[in-house]
Amino acid sequence: MRIAVFGTGGVGGYFGAKLAAAGNDVAFIARGAHLAAMRRDGLRIESGGGDIIVRGVVATDDPSSLAPVDVVMLCVKLWDVEQAAAQAAPLLGRHGVVVAFQNGIDSPEILSRVVGDAHVLGGVAYIAAAIGAPGVIVHTGSMAKLRVGAFDSGPASRGDEERLRERAGDFVRACTSAGIDAEVAPDIRRAIWEKFVFLTALSGVTALSRQPVGAVRSDPDLRAAFAAAMKETVALARARNVALPDDFLPKQMRAIDGLPVEMRSSMQNDLLAGRRLEAPWLCGRVAELSFAAGIAAPVNATIYAGLKPFVNGAPR
Repeated sequence: MRIAVFGTGGVGGYFGAKLAAAGNDVAFIARGAHLAAMRRDGLRIESGGGDIIVRGVVATDDPSSLAPVDVVMLCVKLWDVEQAAAQAAPLLGRHGVVVAFQNGIDSPEILSRVVGDAHVLGGVAYIAAAIGAPGVIVHTGSMAKLRVGAFDSGPASRGDEERLRERAGDFVRACTSAGIDAEVAPDIRRAIWEKFVFLTALSGVTALSRQPVGAVRSDPDLRAAFAAAMKETVALARARNVALPDDFLPKQMRAIDGLPVEMRSSMQNDLLAGRRLEAPWLCGRVAELSFAAGIAAPVNATIYAGLKPFVNGAPR
């Protein structure tokens, strides 16, 4: 399968390297020192599940230099989605698809507006990974899973939906052949919201407290804040007709207990490094949408208020 990985950070770098190592035709879109190191030394993955070195990678900062592909894995940060979608559009040809692997809930709608519904798949990535050094992706823990799927469409678009479902299946088969834990989600919208509930709370509480997962789950007050933030987002999901089961929250509390003690959220890493934050699309988005729906979300609103001075980056 011919794949373009747009954004070679923790998600794109790790899964793209696995796909490339398995023999897929993978091109990486990156920039700066990371791009230079990849061109010079290849892409290295450091992981407890086994290190990978992909030599002779195709890497560029100019998507227009690439030929059309079957799949674009869009792994950029939320604020870059619209611009990246416009740059990725020529890579799709007639039947290529772009899979949105962003945090949050907004990128599929942005992609549909830019490249058209007939080219958009939803994606969810579960992994703790980040750029450890230029050309190096560090994977923490054992969690590394992808969920991909087509969105439900109206009667006029049933043909496109069926083709997108076939594309999702093709991509998942390429992933599983590469040793990636991947599956086609029967309801990708629900899968995106499931991650949104957990990730928004985790990123917000770890970033605001500047503490890793182990400290958050072991401190009674931080644990309670995490649970309360999730409860607010579940209420928002149900108000937007996303059916989450009654036992969803207890399962998420068990999930945080299974994460590595030293794990940090990507937003916490960005905060500590003085980089821009995704908070407006996570806790800030929950607060915004809840207010519009007449739902109280004081925990997410407070977390966002505490992070707001740093959303555009700040010195350490």
